[in-house]
Amino acid sequence: MTEQQVNEPQLVITRVFNAPAALVFKAWTEPVGLAQWWGPAGTTITIKTLDLKPGGRFHYCMHMPNGGEMWGLFTYREITPPQKLVFVNSFSDAEGNIVRGPFFPNWPLEILNTLTLEETDGKTTLTLKGGPINATEEEMQVFATHVQSMQGGFGSSFNRLDEYLATH
Repeated sequence: MTEQQVNEPQLVITRVFNAPAALVFKAWTEPVGLAQWWGPAGTTITIKTLDLKPGGRFHYCMHMPNGGEMWGLFTYREITPPQKLVFVNSFSDAEGNIVRGPFFPNWPLEILNTLTLEETDGKTTLTLKGGPINATEEEMQVFATHVQSMQGGFGSSFNRLDEYLATH
């Protein structure tokens, strides 16, 4: 199957951070920063790989408060410091193979995300847009029904990013 373009529904999140774009970009692209804020409140991550280049990967394990683990993977497509990151986000196993998400049997295997950063007067507006690629109609529908909960999950992560940026 050839890759499909991202169609609606699409996740769109905009957030303003009281930090310059270069610092926000660094928090998204360096292991020290990502390890401190990526994931919802109460989780921690262990980074297995962070190879920041087109085709490179960010492979990590998210540790849940209840002791569970969930593996994730970003595969980078475009890196334009400090304005833009384009990456495909997937659930994975410990070896970095793409797997189905643990929550829904018909969750899309790949979500294409575009992160843009715009700085004005020392503050950065982050916009994250994402949607399924190579997805079936059923996978698109499952994604659409969970956009609001994803916004909440990212909101929790972005609260942690806000705290990280305030101290760096």
